[in-house]
Amino acid sequence: MLEHIPGWLGSLLHNVRAGHAKLICVSPELGDVGAEIDLTSPAFASGGRLPERFTADGAGVSPPLLWGAAPAGTACFALIVEDPDAPAPNPLVHAILWGIAADERRLAEGAIAPDGAGDARGGDVGRNSFLVEGWLPPDPPTGHGMHDYVFQLFALSEAPVLDASPGRSALLAAMRDRVLGTGLLTGTYSRGEKAVAGGGDSGAAVPI
Repeated sequence: MLEHIPGWLGSLLHNVRAGHAKLICVSPELGDVGAEIDLTSPAFASGGRLPERFTADGAGVSPPLLWGAAPAGTACFALIVEDPDAPAPNPLVHAILWGIAADERRLAEGAIAPDGAGDARGGDVGRNSFLVEGWLPPDPPTGHGMHDYVFQLFALSEAPVLDASPGRSALLAAMRDRVLGTGLLTGTYSRGEKAVAGGGDSGAAVPI
């Protein structure tokens, strides 16, 4: 996938990015995003680097997620994960999951996986930008810089009527005027960047 893009090309495309203004959570079509929901992960801090396990450089499984109480009237949750730093016209969709039970408060590691017609409690997994169900592991081009992976959880007043494997546009249309609350969590990842090595005071820069 994108790991095969040469570093010189990744560097050349450094400023070519979809942009955070195109994330689904700020889409004018969505309307009011409602109350704030506390969305976290036991695997990484908000704004912190995603462990390789959840990327194309590791096992490529989806990370675990936790969230707080649902706003009153919540019928279900929907989740979409996007990369607004992708060198593309629109953010790259890494995961869609909808129909999560209103009393659910967590997703286990690896829960975002192809599931056909879904299940009653865990919701139904939709299509990522590669047009397949499941988690699309972060895979930024070498030298392109840091990428944000924005986990967006929505509490919905009604369960959307969707086909068994919806994409981004179908989910956005189904959520319009139904959002009661929104939770945001951002993880980062990059290839070929420089970072200060931990465990010492030399301050030496090392590639990551």
